Amino acid sequence: MSSIERPIAPDVTMGAPVDIPEGERLPPDAPLHDRVIEALKTVYDPEIPVNIYELGLVYKCEVDEDGDVDIEMTLTAPGCPVAGEMPGQVQGVVRQVEGVGDVQVEIVWEPAWDPSRMSDEARLTLGMF
Repeated sequence: MSSIERPIAPDVTMGAPVDIPEGERLPPDAPLHDRVIEALKTVYDPEIPVNIYELGLVYKCEVDEDGDVDIEMTLTAPGCPVAGEMPGQVQGVVRQVEGVGDVQVEIVWEPAWDPSRMSDEARLTLGMF
């Protein structure tokens, strides 16, 4: 299992995945985990103009040697309007990554999300410095 992150350019569209411009995509031979993170960064919270990865909503993203992906994530609040849709959307985006096998996405509520989980990039985007 591995982990790493890479920022991409935002394009907010109500939680829908965003196309990554050709010149900004990781090469196909980049580590699978990196490409999964790249895919996660194309999914945006519908109420905040920052992707779910930079918001700190992804608590765990593990990729095994078979390409199976296990994701634990949360939402900014239990009453989030996309609570029912977000896991399927994340699963669908990650499944599109070449080399990915099975994808499991679980919404967890512990620990509760708070703004301290955001990346510096997210804080900058939201003017929180």
